Amino acid sequence: MKNKREMSWILYDVGNSAFATTIMAAVLPVFYYDVAAKGLDESLAASYWGYSQSIAVLIVAILAPVLGAVSDFSAAKKKFLMFFAFMGMIASVLLAFVGEGAYLLASALLIVGTIGFSGGNVFYDAFLPEVSNEDNMDKVSSWGFAFGYIGGGVLFAIKLLMILNYEAFGLPSTIAGTRLAFISVGIWWLIFSIPLLKNIKEERKQQTKKESSYIHIGFKRVGFTFKEIKKHKQVLLFLTAFWLYNDGISTIIKMATIYGRDIGIDSNSLIIALLITQFVGIPCTFFFGFLAGKITAKKALSFSLYIYLGIVALGYFMTSALHFYLLAICVGLVQGGAQSLSRSIFGKMVPGDRHAEFFGFYGISAKFSAIFGPFAFALVGQLTGSSRLGILSLIVFFIAGIIILRFVDVEKGKEEASAQTNPEVQTTIKT
Repeated sequence: MKNKREMSWILYDVGNSAFATTIMAAVLPVFYYDVAAKGLDESLAASYWGYSQSIAVLIVAILAPVLGAVSDFSAAKKKFLMFFAFMGMIASVLLAFVGEGAYLLASALLIVGTIGFSGGNVFYDAFLPEVSNEDNMDKVSSWGFAFGYIGGGVLFAIKLLMILNYEAFGLPSTIAGTRLAFISVGIWWLIFSIPLLKNIKEERKQQTKKESSYIHIGFKRVGFTFKEIKKHKQVLLFLTAFWLYNDGISTIIKMATIYGRDIGIDSNSLIIALLITQFVGIPCTFFFGFLAGKITAKKALSFSLYIYLGIVALGYFMTSALHFYLLAICVGLVQGGAQSLSRSIFGKMVPGDRHAEFFGFYGISAKFSAIFGPFAFALVGQLTGSSRLGILSLIVFFIAGIIILRFVDVEKGKEEASAQTNPEVQTTIKT
């Protein structure tokens, strides 16, 4: 990567990945359970975390089409990117000041931070065609993903030492190490955002004229794309399966740590296990790409979803840290593979002249699909008083997704895409 603009773009992913690993998946869930929700009934702590995740994703999903319209029609992508990025950074730092019993404040900061993280990514992704050429775009995109994994993992490892071996850092307690970990997320994110701020200049192209609000434009686009997708039966069938199993996957990512804490696994073991997931996922994602070439992407994806069924079952019966380590390894085996294969299968069935439109809808639908799993987990756990039954409820999402995926014919989907490809297709919507 000799291009300074490309490398600057990649480094931003190194920075914001710290939020995904520390705030969304690993450290904050334990802190929320042990400190912020102290005094609450144990099952309520897990349920409130699930509700907070659902609210955050719902807000992001509603904002996504509006932000997409802003990205396309505005000449200020960089300003919007940094506005949302600073929102996420500040929320991360403020989490260090959450005290015992302040679960409402912790939930609010999680929601604000998630909006900053996801909102910033809308504009970050939109910069890719500007920082790289068509021949190099796939490579730059994949390097961003890989460096994000590595960057998030490296900082996570440092924070793990800070939390487990707090005395070596001159800290008085594990809680103090955790609070410093939250502050480090904001600082790390800021540092790796500087190259983008310095080296990436927004293209001075003529601003597209608009005759209505961004809200109207954004949701009109979503409605238009949905009407078009209905003409592609195999795409719609695949999306239905994806909405279901992806909800299960995202719920496991977001709820695993607090669930483990709820059933009595110590916080140190939980954080170590998630570090294992981070690094197991890197080579296994490449392996599933190799496997797809041998047995087809659909079969490889189905295989990963069957493993997820085993993960849910293991989660239900889990009683010890060793079980959680095994679960973490299993998740690392399939997490990246399932997500990357889903994207590639969808891409094969999309008309060649409408990638941006269809993938935009794919991204929005993925956000909406991630709402119901955490909500179901939280609701079942609250009603039954058992988070074990909450995790078991995810089996429904995976089984339904697997069954529907069986009826997806990728080759027929390619034929439908070819038939619908039209060089004169309307690519803009009158506003």
